[in-house]
Amino acid sequence: MNAAASRLPTPSRNVDGGAIASELLDRGVCLVRSAVREDLVQALSRDFAPTFAATPRSTGVFYGGNTKRFHSLLRRSPHMAAFVLQEAIFEAVTAILGPHCDTIQLNLTQAIELLPGGMAQPPHRDQDMWPLQHPGVEYLINVMWPLTPYRAENGTTIVWPGSHRRQQEIVMSDDEALPVEMDPGDALLFLGSTLHCGGVNRTQTSRRGMIVSYSLGWLKPYELPWLAYPPHVASTFHPDLAALAGYRAHRPNLGTYEGRCPSATLQPAGDELGAIDALRPEQERLIALYREGALQPGTPLAARPGSAVPAKT
Repeated sequence: MNAAASRLPTPSRNVDGGAIASELLDRGVCLVRSAVREDLVQALSRDFAPTFAATPRSTGVFYGGNTKRFHSLLRRSPHMAAFVLQEAIFEAVTAILGPHCDTIQLNLTQAIELLPGGMAQPPHRDQDMWPLQHPGVEYLINVMWPLTPYRAENGTTIVWPGSHRRQQEIVMSDDEALPVEMDPGDALLFLGSTLHCGGVNRTQTSRRGMIVSYSLGWLKPYELPWLAYPPHVASTFHPDLAALAGYRAHRPNLGTYEGRCPSATLQPAGDELGAIDALRPEQERLIALYREGALQPGTPLAARPGSAVPAKT
């Protein structure tokens, strides 16, 4: 075991979301053993098997030609909800991302098959897909779910524990890298600011897994949800799942359709309605203060980032 391994916890199945969130913020990664039942993983794998077989190899220097990848996983298996909404993991995700947005969203669902051979993926931080970061704010959390055993020799995910605190470093020493070995039913969580990569598959068999990625609801997601899950598909989802998949407006008035929450498109057709405001309470209070004449030119906002409440003077 290398030095990095001693910094990666392996919580029990019954660990709560608060403990997961604490480990994530402390180490940048957290491994949850037996997060879901193995029979659920097997059922999901059966649903994905035809698509894995039909999907061509990926193209590009980042994805590499020795991988297969496909998306829109919520519509490919009814078992996805058990993974996306796993109670303790979703609680941890909400605890970390929730304070920085009105609602969280699915950034990505992606199935991955790493074929034998090829090159290791370049180390990277997934938050770098967005050009600006605010210090102290995490933009996304990834959850890697293995569908087959992940081992060092078959190219398991490699993480650099603690790298979320060293974001100015583009690469870090191999001595600090940890190949995370895990089995179907386990879940590896890591922050968008954590350095990681996929390894090289040195065996003769593929390894398969999937990523479920959550992000702040005001960011443009990796996967366009309304194309991945048009209304006739999303209307079959549990409301919580549909909301994560884009069918929920983010206050103030982001991601609307015809001026209303896009969840309206999932309801039976009825009378046309006009636009409906979707504002945060502090924004409504600010408007009320303005209409009462309580705001004067030059009134400062409170220091809290994102606040729309004027500071007391």
